[in-house]
Amino acid sequence: MKSFFVVITVLFCVALVQYGFAEETTKTTLDKKKSNIEKQISDANKEFDVQFSKYFKTDKQWKKMKSTSVFETWIKENDYQTINGKKVWNKAIFKTDPTKNYDKAKSDKNTIVIFPTFTDSAYKEPGFYTYYQGGCDEKCLTIKIQNSFLPQANPNAVQVLKLLGYPFVTDVDVDKNPKILGKYNKVIVLHNEYVTKKEFNAITSHPNVVYLYPNALYAEIKADYTKNTITLVRGHGYPTKEISNGFDWKFDNSPLEYDTDCKKMQFYRIDNGWMLNCYPENIIHKSMRFLEAVKKL
Repeated sequence: MKSFFVVITVLFCVALVQYGFAEETTKTTLDKKKSNIEKQISDANKEFDVQFSKYFKTDKQWKKMKSTSVFETWIKENDYQTINGKKVWNKAIFKTDPTKNYDKAKSDKNTIVIFPTFTDSAYKEPGFYTYYQGGCDEKCLTIKIQNSFLPQANPNAVQVLKLLGYPFVTDVDVDKNPKILGKYNKVIVLHNEYVTKKEFNAITSHPNVVYLYPNALYAEIKADYTKNTITLVRGHGYPTKEISNGFDWKFDNSPLEYDTDCKKMQFYRIDNGWMLNCYPENIIHKSMRFLEAVKKL
């Protein structure tokens, strides 16, 4: 009988050791995954910072102008268009104003912003829009992935949010590792019009997303990272004209993108967050209250 209890005791001890080892192995695996995600976010921020710094850099040609912005506004004096009798600068660079207090608008570090790399690429010519306008066949629906900070990729919002300390990832980062969004309490989506199915699922399954621009998640693309290209799959009238939203997303608010004045600007609730009812690119740098509201959502 004693030998029976000895055997049972030994087996129990072995089981405890195995359980402890398995638990430790699971913890180690989770820690590694967490570490990998943190490293990916860190690497993404570094790479994005390099591209950002190159594009939004001032030199002797840039002059600080008087403006209604809550940031210093720098422009090239002759780099503008005249629209409806008014000067519209082709590019503006913003800097923090030492006379302003941004504390209530600064990032709490629990929010991530997704830069619309795929949309930035799609608007490059020749590309998707050359095809839409009949200037090219379907070969223009496969294009190189690039960050050019075109107007459709919200350079004003990108600058403002960077100045307020928000960390960034790109569409590419989210498509490669959708779990990256789970590390944050809140996700800010810009004009991310073109996304992959994997990125769409990652965004729409997150519980707290701020859709800062209408027309987000509008068309499905697929990415080929060996060739560094994206290809339109569905949406924006393709492959048949009656298809608008490529994901048949019930919260598509694309018609609101034509309101660029945002005189009746407000957020409204959807299942997994908040949507803005206008396209805020021209006003996002002008209202501290708006930036504070974005932080609070």
